[in-house]
Amino acid sequence: MTRSDLGAYLTARRAQVTPAEANLHSTGHRRVPGLRREEVALLAGVSIDYYIRLEQGRERTPSAHVVDALAVALRLDEDGRQHLFRLAGLSPSTRTAAGTGRVDPSLRELMDAWPHNPAIIYNRAYDVLASNTIADALFHDWTHSRNLMHVVFTDPAAHTFYQDWHDVAVNSVAGFRLGHGQAPADPRIRQVLTELLAHSPEFTDLWARHDARGKALARKRFRHPDVGPLTLTMQTFDVRSSPGQELVVYHAEPASASRAALALLGSLAATGRQPG
Repeated sequence: MTRSDLGAYLTARRAQVTPAEANLHSTGHRRVPGLRREEVALLAGVSIDYYIRLEQGRERTPSAHVVDALAVALRLDEDGRQHLFRLAGLSPSTRTAAGTGRVDPSLRELMDAWPHNPAIIYNRAYDVLASNTIADALFHDWTHSRNLMHVVFTDPAAHTFYQDWHDVAVNSVAGFRLGHGQAPADPRIRQVLTELLAHSPEFTDLWARHDARGKALARKRFRHPDVGPLTLTMQTFDVRSSPGQELVVYHAEPASASRAALALLGSLAATGRQPG
């Protein structure tokens, strides 16, 4: 029997919900973490037999009503709910690529007008399609890779560069899973997924959790080899003219040590100098 993506997602998500979170009284020894199958069925108002068929892949076409009930039972956020609908075939997966490689010239001009704000545009495969000068300096001129998933999971310096590496890793995988759900047949997304599964046990463990959500980190803490620690707030925007592309812009709090460090980084980047 081959378990469907829908069944795998349901299994992974119920393991993340405790009985207490679902307002259920827990009794007896629990062999698995999270909710039992019968508890999810009860919360969603479906028979236990039907729910088991969903998890086992023997039932793959639940109604929208059932999927909505399952999303509530599993306490999914909006990204997770939309992902569940897509897996159930009720919200069409996009047929577009990971995100066209062409970046609007006017958007590039806008990014270049932010000398003190690192800005990047990436696609669903997390390939960086465009970046301004200070972003290049922040990410070490992309000497390891211009794919953010590879930067996080295969760059030996990543655990030092990202001071909260685990949080960054969890959110990166959840975002990548969301993009994969939107375009599961896209060859570039599948290539990146294959590479990460082959070369990063840490990615493989997080991928098995089936988290799916958009950018969740409002702040990131970096440790840059040239200017030291930086705490930056990031804002993420969908590029409406190019579905699948996202723009991320970083900034530092006014009058902060991070603002001074970012200004120094911008100055070094603009002049091509090394720190004294």
